[in-house]
Amino acid sequence: MVECSVRGIFDSHCHYDDPAFDSDRDGLLQYLMGGDSAVDCLMHACTDLDSAEFGIRTAERFGRFYTSVGIHPETLDETYGKYAGGLPDNYIEKLRTLASHPKVKAVGEIGLDYHYEGYDKTAQKELFEAQLTLANELGLPVIMHCRDATEDFVKLMEKHRPAGVVHCFSGSAETAEQLLKLGLYIGFTGALTFKNAKKAKRAFGVVPADRLLFETDCPYMAPPPFRGKRCYSEMIAYVAAEAEALSGLPAQQLTDITNKNAKKLFGISGS
Repeated sequence: MVECSVRGIFDSHCHYDDPAFDSDRDGLLQYLMGGDSAVDCLMHACTDLDSAEFGIRTAERFGRFYTSVGIHPETLDETYGKYAGGLPDNYIEKLRTLASHPKVKAVGEIGLDYHYEGYDKTAQKELFEAQLTLANELGLPVIMHCRDATEDFVKLMEKHRPAGVVHCFSGSAETAEQLLKLGLYIGFTGALTFKNAKKAKRAFGVVPADRLLFETDCPYMAPPPFRGKRCYSEMIAYVAAEAEALSGLPAQQLTDITNKNAKKLFGISGS
């Protein structure tokens, strides 16, 4: 385990159903959700219907583990996407039923991703809009993914006006300002600590403290000195340290603020 310099971490975006955790998932979650870790709460970022069921099962085991339900845009990719052959029948109804569980606090991870070859822009936009509509209908915030799709993404934000967070933000400061004006939160991962993350660092500079979230996107985005290794939630300490260097606010204060922000966004109290 890393030496953690902050306490009360709310990891607002994690993927503990990823195969990277197959060897020690149960023990790691028991540690993180026990009294000895630096973690307060975890938010499972769902990627498909199976992932949603994992999130609900795990949230039933651990009081401070919460989950979203949703379908990630990359599941539609024609080359390797889980739903390349078509979305499940009545997937919106299935998501609506899953979302009725009291530990479901968001719709996500949803969005647009035009990064890899084989994406279907039309199908992604239709899936995204259907889930944005569902979230607004249910009064739930959204956890959103946007990669190489900024123009279409911002247009859909302006159209649907959801409450939510744009996770693992890597866009420009100008785009961040547009999203902030729409009332959205901005999430930063270990990528903020990368030496070449100049754009993300500039974007961080325009995000007010009351719109900031910390996350890992684990097992991805491990900060230095763990680049190329599996990330987990206590590594947010490195994100907080970088945020301190950029903002001048103490890392623990920023950790406390982002914890409060996440609980406000996701409607969590008494944890």
